Amino acid sequence: MNSQSNRQPAFYIPHGGGPCFFMDWTLGPADTWDKMKGWLQNLSSSITTKPSAIIVISAHWETEKQIYVSGNSQPDLIYDYYGFPDHTYNLSYPAPGSPQLASEIANQLNRDNIKCDIDGSRGFDHGTFIPFKLIYPEADIPIVQLSLRADLDPEFHINVGRSLSSFRDNNILIVGSGMSYHNLKEMMKGEDATDALDESEAFNSWLNESSLLNSAERNQQLINWASAPSAIAAHPREEHLLPLMVIAGTSTDKAENIFTDKVMGARVSAYRFY
Repeated sequence: MNSQSNRQPAFYIPHGGGPCFFMDWTLGPADTWDKMKGWLQNLSSSITTKPSAIIVISAHWETEKQIYVSGNSQPDLIYDYYGFPDHTYNLSYPAPGSPQLASEIANQLNRDNIKCDIDGSRGFDHGTFIPFKLIYPEADIPIVQLSLRADLDPEFHINVGRSLSSFRDNNILIVGSGMSYHNLKEMMKGEDATDALDESEAFNSWLNESSLLNSAERNQQLINWASAPSAIAAHPREEHLLPLMVIAGTSTDKAENIFTDKVMGARVSAYRFY
């Protein structure tokens, strides 16, 4: 292990709506995503040491029965969004993968009785390449993706994070990419989504309060997330919340809300885990 000074934080970030940061937004005010875009562009300035590699848990990769890690040395991009301008299907982000790191991750998870295999062909989905085009636009840091297990069991994913936690001490940044509110039916109502605002504010307050608890209490709260105020309204299906569970598992320290914004009628937030 490297020195404590090389320990990286871990983040749960919003990745926006499709390629929203790289197009003229027409599904609402033109500046809908500007605040989030600016925050993502400045996120790297809050990281003291440039990471040697990045592990991303994206809401947009689920695998049945077990975890997979991407082992592709030169990942392609997966344009897994629909109905957007043609140029957004030509975006590039040529960051390398890291087959060696993928192997180390798989070995670590399997040692901890979390079944994990390597997917040697997996590319970067938009939960990875869209935010990281802003965070590290040089695309010079190796990135590997870790899948969610499709049952979306919160305790299991917290345990995945716990197994990954030692990588943070090796100057590796771990990022969960999702959205803290993800009810698209409500969000498509835009500024008229009064239910979305009330529901997202209630759920956001619960997330903020939970993040300040000690890790054992916080993780228990997250395991029982569905009983939180407006939880099911905020996440009719919880794939965009589950990356937070993995990130929470990587930390035995406090967490805090480091960004919040109202977009498409709903409150969304980001969290830093120490």
